[in-house]
Amino acid sequence: MEYVTLSNGVQMPMLGYGVYQVSQSECERCVLDALAVGYRSIDTAQSYFNEEEVGNAINKSGVPRQDIFLTTKVWVEHYGYETSRASVLESMRKLQTDYLDLVLLHQPFADYYGAWRALEELYDEGKIRAIGVSNFYPDRLVDLASFARISPMVNQVEIHPYHQQAEAKKWMDKYQVQAEAWAPFGEGRGGLFTDPVLTEIGIKYGKSAAQVMLRWHLQRGVVVIPKSTHIERMRENLDVFDFVLNPEDMKVIETLDKKQSVFFSHQDPNMVEWFVEMVKQRKN
Repeated sequence: MEYVTLSNGVQMPMLGYGVYQVSQSECERCVLDALAVGYRSIDTAQSYFNEEEVGNAINKSGVPRQDIFLTTKVWVEHYGYETSRASVLESMRKLQTDYLDLVLLHQPFADYYGAWRALEELYDEGKIRAIGVSNFYPDRLVDLASFARISPMVNQVEIHPYHQQAEAKKWMDKYQVQAEAWAPFGEGRGGLFTDPVLTEIGIKYGKSAAQVMLRWHLQRGVVVIPKSTHIERMRENLDVFDFVLNPEDMKVIETLDKKQSVFFSHQDPNMVEWFVEMVKQRKN
């Protein structure tokens, strides 16, 4: 495993297992499989509705808690100081742990400053080892990094070969914020898994296009959290530390950048309204 040292000195595995869209019925088994094959970083979120299953798996795995880097994220409906603090403590209860390795603010909307103050306080108390954000564009990231008492240590965003986020990463690097890809494969959209460039490079190294993508992320200094419900694919995703892409191949992959999201833009007012409506529905 390769590690990155965050701005506060905490070491974070460069490759972890993400449970986004892993159902409650499968999540416990999947996390147990991931831990069994060697993953030591698990990424969940309040909005995934599977924190309890993740906690059950960690508890049953036999892997010492201190050997696992555990991440969760605060959802928008819990933003604001008091509700954010309470939600993190509730996440800890569900995850059956008395501390979290990383907590992120999941979206750049609503009272994220109040929520951030709660994370700062929990960090000061030793309940969280590192704090960060997710989906924060450079302008909001620089704002928070400049005016908050504690600067974010991680920003989890959409990064993959079709949306490489070179400009955003430049700003993250400037403010010592670790880039993390929540969709390192872009969920296969646009044919990423069968892209001829990635496939051809993979043949050269005896690796799949997916493994090439993960290695490309790692060599750019981007943390990845690929998700799979199949143990064979979990093993494949972890098997990326025995080869290095040469500079020429890195440059070829750079040409695949379409410089736009394959999902959506958080700066689109229609998308903001969609998030607002989602929060309203969940409150009801």
